[in-house]
Amino acid sequence: MQNAAGHSNGGPPAQTSAVHSRGSRARQGTALAFLGVLAFSGSFPATVYAMRGFDPWLVAIGRAAIAGVIAVICLLFARLPLLPPRAQWGSYAAISLGVVFGFPVFSGLALHLGATTSHSAVVIGLLPAATAACAVLRAGERPRPAFWLACTAGAAAITAFTLTRGQDSAAWPDLLLVGCLVSAAVGYTEGARLSRDAPGWQVISHTLVLSLPLTAPITAVLALTTPIEPSVEAVAGFAYVGAISMFLGFVPWYAGLARGGIARAGQTQLTQPLLTLVWAWFLMGERYGPATVATALAVLVCVAITQRTRT
Repeated sequence: MQNAAGHSNGGPPAQTSAVHSRGSRARQGTALAFLGVLAFSGSFPATVYAMRGFDPWLVAIGRAAIAGVIAVICLLFARLPLLPPRAQWGSYAAISLGVVFGFPVFSGLALHLGATTSHSAVVIGLLPAATAACAVLRAGERPRPAFWLACTAGAAAITAFTLTRGQDSAAWPDLLLVGCLVSAAVGYTEGARLSRDAPGWQVISHTLVLSLPLTAPITAVLALTTPIEPSVEAVAGFAYVGAISMFLGFVPWYAGLARGGIARAGQTQLTQPLLTLVWAWFLMGERYGPATVATALAVLVCVAITQRTRT
């Protein structure tokens, strides 16, 4: 139906087209971000497996060295420079501190010191809120109040679920998990900012290559000086965190955050703790009851609300 000016009731064609374009871009961003979340959801179980045959420090640093080699191959194959523009090195250093060193080291040590996979999921439950806060401070995003309410509700649901699982955790693992939270939020936000101007795979590749002068020699020393018992599950876990958690998962993740908005697309990570628990049940035999289903439904509702709010 058209008005006297010949425009549809929905507004001028150009404005309507722009709204539809933004909506389509946001949906694409959400889908890409969820692919990243799906890849990341196996990180904690894979880390546990890897540490059954390798030193925790070797797993934490070695995964970045493995991913760094993959990144070099990809950049050479694409005939791109191995290093990013020097003006962006500060941002890449922040990403490296957050997701190359911070999150892997803190999470690995927390699991090594007694934090279970279930308890560690608390971090992932709070991470979307922390990432959204970083998006406000660093990327200039301004989500609406309804977004924050849904974000807080989702984080509260995840936290309540994981904290009532009867898992005991000492002070040190909890402090290390807080370090995971801060590190990942900073690394995700800075990487998503850069991914607005460059493909996500290039951003994580340049981050890993810039980190290689540290990760490669440290990995070599640890491999020579720490005990190694390379069982099938340990090698598989190490390969997963190196190739998927540290590289492939970041390709759709950064692209999704850049396309759909860091705060908004980042809320897909509310589903990660539940996905992690599914992997823990399937791979490690952990059992969960009706509370898991109830929490899953609550989280899905919260994610749906965050995706419908406009920033």
